[in-house]
Amino acid sequence: MEQQGILFKILQHPLGKISLGYIILVTFCAVFAFLLAPDGTENANQMHVSIHSKPPGFSTVLLLVPNQIGEIIEEIPISDYYWEKDKLYYKSLGIYTPNYKTLDLSNFPSNESKEVITQKFIQQRTFYLGTDKFGRDLLSRMMLGARISLSIGFVAVLISLLVGIIIGGLGGFFGGRVDAFILWLINVVWSIPSLLMVIAITLALGKGFWQVFIAVGLTMWVEVARLVRGQVISIKEQTFIQAAKGLAYSPIRIFTYHIFPLIIPALIVISTANFASAILIESGLSFLGIGAQPPTPSWGGMIKDHFRYILLGKAYLAIIPGLAIMSLVLAFMVLGNVLRDALDVKS
Repeated sequence: MEQQGILFKILQHPLGKISLGYIILVTFCAVFAFLLAPDGTENANQMHVSIHSKPPGFSTVLLLVPNQIGEIIEEIPISDYYWEKDKLYYKSLGIYTPNYKTLDLSNFPSNESKEVITQKFIQQRTFYLGTDKFGRDLLSRMMLGARISLSIGFVAVLISLLVGIIIGGLGGFFGGRVDAFILWLINVVWSIPSLLMVIAITLALGKGFWQVFIAVGLTMWVEVARLVRGQVISIKEQTFIQAAKGLAYSPIRIFTYHIFPLIIPALIVISTANFASAILIESGLSFLGIGAQPPTPSWGGMIKDHFRYILLGKAYLAIIPGLAIMSLVLAFMVLGNVLRDALDVKS
């Protein structure tokens, strides 16, 4: 019932409703990206150099070239085609177009007529967000890029919670020298710029997908540890905790069953903020070239590849992923504020 009340409060808040709906929409597109994306190749890496940097809504005719078992191995943008006997004559799209090239009926699955082949393998394709500088479908790469952003947010928040709850809980519960050492450690890590630390950890672990996840997670535990430490110090002085100590309950039992449930609302709120921070950090790393490596699509990498196009009259190539980053981060921050009010988190 309490969870239903929290959800009701979120849905009652106009911005909360919009933010939650947007996050669900992006998550749905990311999870089912390989089914929804127009480009079904791995990493949406099908290149059409002849139609590079086309604006949103650009449409063209594609000739789909299959192998012997009917799998599409190549997509060729064409400007014209016609059949003559058992040969398909086509002209590639582009400024410097050669003479007509040919494909025999044997290049297509057997026992199919020219009409069926034309219907199945010559298609009108619309690129709703345009194409990038390599002629790849920008919409497909945006969908796959959302997988990177949401995945790194989830993994980084999970790592930061595991590390932060343990370290902050130890310092707040036991106090004394343990707390002094942990507070010193928190202050040292806190004094190092997050992006600089992530870069250092990434360089130490090597470039790669999972290395970035670990690096971001290991730099975000400080906020969680500070929060948990403060909450535990405040809660452990209450009467029911003193009673539990008087009954000789173990510290693990006291923390797990009596303290931890009370700090969950605050952890939920800070996790939404950390989720947004993780997306920003990953985007920054990808922009610097040490995040997700090509051909894996990431929103920060797309900005890196196309930010120069802003001066060439094709700013949408960098603006679209930039707006995606901004809107998703804003959605998580707004949702965090709504959750703070719904959960009545005071500090």
